[in-house]
Amino acid sequence: MRRDFRYFPFLAMAILGFAVVSTAPAQAGDRKVVLAVKDARASAAADEKLDGSVAFYFGNSAHPPIKQSLGEAVTNKKSNAFAKSIATSCNRAMLSALIAFQQKAQSLGGDAVVNIHSYYKKNDVSYDDQFECYAGFLMSAVTLKGDVVKLAH
Repeated sequence: MRRDFRYFPFLAMAILGFAVVSTAPAQAGDRKVVLAVKDARASAAADEKLDGSVAFYFGNSAHPPIKQSLGEAVTNKKSNAFAKSIATSCNRAMLSALIAFQQKAQSLGGDAVVNIHSYYKKNDVSYDDQFECYAGFLMSAVTLKGDVVKLAH
């Protein structure tokens, strides 16, 4: 039985490459960036997914009087960052977080989420028009906390 070793270097490189990628940390958090909320909301995907039934108020932004508080909501969303710009992956994670808030508010009968602030690893940071994103090699993460309410219109 004759063995053909001409493919051995390619096989060895493939195994080594897989080992490196599979042992790389699959978590976000290598780099903190602060981005504008308006940029995350200025996409066709945001127009399609956010139906306007729930308003979002970040930090100490002014909002109509609250008629009823319906509870606190926390969301932690991640986005694939591989071969994408930090802004692209962070804005996608932010959109996912806003969609989660919209769904939570709708399920509770609310029409707004107020006092939204970044809450990555339970670290409260409040901005009126920005959000924190933690970007890594493979993924980006956005964690938000806010209060679901029904506004007095």
